[in-house]
Amino acid sequence: MRLLVIEDNRQLVANLFDYFEARGHVVDAAPDGVTGLHLATSQAYDALVVDWMLPRMDGPELLRRLREQHHSETPAIMLTARDELPDKIAGFRAGADDYLTKPFALPELEVRLEALLLRARGRQQKKVLEVEGLVLDLATLEARRDGRLLHLYPACRKVLEALMRASPAAVSRGELEFALWGDQPPEGDLLRSHVYELRRVVDGPFERKLIHTLPRVGYRLAAMPAEEVADG
Repeated sequence: MRLLVIEDNRQLVANLFDYFEARGHVVDAAPDGVTGLHLATSQAYDALVVDWMLPRMDGPELLRRLREQHHSETPAIMLTARDELPDKIAGFRAGADDYLTKPFALPELEVRLEALLLRARGRQQKKVLEVEGLVLDLATLEARRDGRLLHLYPACRKVLEALMRASPAAVSRGELEFALWGDQPPEGDLLRSHVYELRRVVDGPFERKLIHTLPRVGYRLAAMPAEEVADG
């Protein structure tokens, strides 16, 4: 299991590293919410352990952005000293899959994470996005259009996933940039380059175009009449 711990208590983080690494798991850590969100969206983890009270961005806001802006389904368990029912409800509504109050026993955290992973793997077997003959298998990371295998760079695949999840709605440039780079987008219009490459692979060999530019808005993936969009 590859685990991301988003927690600012250094002693607790050290205890989690000692416990999980001794059992053969790989553990990364982030000391604040902004760093945690960046890692969670730029790298692949099996599960997240998220503290409620974090510097720069609290746990509920981190999970809310992770679910709503990045469409991530990575299982997440929230750690907090807040044990009142309204707090628990708020945590689940923000996007937590489980909720564990401090202090807690490390074996209990491990068992809860294992249960989350089992459920997530069951969902992954069905995680296939499909729009107008374009198919993206999120388990194998294979993309096909009309049965033809498409070879995509990881960044292009992230853009494609965001567009397919939102289809037929538009996705803003800001949302796509955040999906790729978090709060630290690179200088220049690198997003345009990624969309150009994605178009070359997804639309280039086919007569019908699916990826469209919406001026001053962003991009949309859908079968649309040419007069409704301005491509470029």
